[in-house]
Amino acid sequence: MPEKPQAKRKLKAPKTAKQRAYHHGDLKAALVEAGARIVERDGVMALSLRGVAREAGVSQTAPYHHFADKEALLAEIAATGFRDLSAEMARRGSGIAGASPRLGALGTAYVVFATENPGRFRLMFGPLIGEKAAYPTLLEASLSSYQMIREAVAAYLEEIGPEEAGGDAENPEAATMAAWSLVHGLATLINDRGFDSEAMGAPDIETLSALVTSYLRNGLGR
Repeated sequence: MPEKPQAKRKLKAPKTAKQRAYHHGDLKAALVEAGARIVERDGVMALSLRGVAREAGVSQTAPYHHFADKEALLAEIAATGFRDLSAEMARRGSGIAGASPRLGALGTAYVVFATENPGRFRLMFGPLIGEKAAYPTLLEASLSSYQMIREAVAAYLEEIGPEEAGGDAENPEAATMAAWSLVHGLATLINDRGFDSEAMGAPDIETLSALVTSYLRNGLGR
């Protein structure tokens, strides 16, 4: 008797790089990345767990395996913002020996990051995450960027000496707050009020940031 022909096996399509990444446990990172894209493109109020799932190309239930709720996802997205902010400050401050130009470089980095990532910047400092201390990853990332500013301010006060630094040398926290407030305020005015650098007497954001930061350095310890 002739042999019965065997049924042809259906070949499965090879997994895409994205699917392989999900299989190896990178789904959480992919969801955070997708959420960050939504925040920057459409604004934080447009973000939902289902929308993030669609953006990442996964099932609508997938986010719930990694995030208890929307706020938990927002906290992770905000943490990426603080880490990227710290990385930008570290990059611009790298190799700068003097405390004064280093402080200026960090200030410029802060404003540039904020104006290039306005959605995440608003999320990082906004009220949508109720208790930031409830999210250790977010708290650690935010403290890291603050500490970079604090160390730069302390180094600058030490560089100019106690006689010139005056009371600021004994209260570096207040001096740090002054430095932070200045660059944060500038970034917020640009993002939320649409101020452009030319209207403020500078050809671009970096030049404006350097100019404003120089006012800070001239004021600290004086």
